[in-house]
Amino acid sequence: MGFIDKAKNAAEDAVGKAKEVVGDVTGNDDLKAEGKKDQGVSGAKKVGENIKDKLS
Repeated sequence: MGFIDKAKNAAEDAVGKAKEVVGDVTGNDDLKAEGKKDQGVSGAKKVGENIKDKLS
């Protein structure tokens, strides 16, 4: 994967963390869960990128 894809995934992870914190502070469980989901998706993409990098 390219640098741009990795940067997009890092940004998605950061947004997910921010959503989780805001959801926690405001008591918004839906936003908190959405933030955790975004982080999970970002993590899965990162694993996929690492596998592709090792196979290349």
